Amino acid sequence: MARKTSKYESQAKTTSIRITSRASIKAYDNYYTVEYCEERSIPETADIEKERAILWDIANSECDRQIEDILNVYKKQKM
Repeated sequence: MARKTSKYESQAKTTSIRITSRASIKAYDNYYTVEYCEERSIPETADIEKERAILWDIANSECDRQIEDILNVYKKQKM
């Protein structure tokens, strides 16, 4: 029988966030995986949820840009 434990509340404070975005594509019989990672220090006064959303947008946009660059190379080769 499991013992009852009191509910513990975390006392940790987020001081930094790190986000990694990764995407894979197949372009003309080749496979590519792109990745972007960024870590940021977070001041105590920051809204963690908003900071996280902003960082996700940046990381995902960077992966999208990298994929676009790959596809543009193939488009130029077809010309």
